[in-house]
Amino acid sequence: MITLEDYFGRITFAQFGSPTPEIYSNAEVLLKRVNGMLERVLSVVPDMEAARNPVVNSGWRPPAYNATIPGAAARSRHMTGEAIDLSDPEGELDDILTNNFGLLMEAELWMEHPLATKGWCHLQSVPPKSGNRIFYP
Repeated sequence: MITLEDYFGRITFAQFGSPTPEIYSNAEVLLKRVNGMLERVLSVVPDMEAARNPVVNSGWRPPAYNATIPGAAARSRHMTGEAIDLSDPEGELDDILTNNFGLLMEAELWMEHPLATKGWCHLQSVPPKSGNRIFYP
C-alpha cells in the first residue's frame, strides 16, 4: 500500500515548501484509486512484485523541482498531486493494465503509454487533454 509519506517522501519541504491543502487532497484521491487498482491487479496476478510492493519513483513535484527533471511536462500533474510514477522495471504493471483496460476504468485512472515510460508506470487521477485512458505525453 502506498502511503502519503511514500508519495511526498522524496521532497525536502524545507527546500521547496510544503504542499497546499488542495495538493494533499488530490494526493489522497490519487492514492485511494491507485491502491485500489493495485489490489485488483493482485487478484489477477497474485505474485506481481510491482503491485505487491509498489515503489514510488516520483510523487509530488513542486514546480521548482519539476523544472529540474529532464523531459518533465511544464504542466505536470505531479505538481498538483494528481500523478504518480511507480517502478515497473520489467513492464509487468504496464502490461497488465494495457491488457486489462477495465482496471484503469474501474479505478478512474489514466496511464501514460508504456512506450513512453520504460521502467516505470505513470498513473494520474485526471484525464489528459486527449481524454484517452492510455495516452502519449
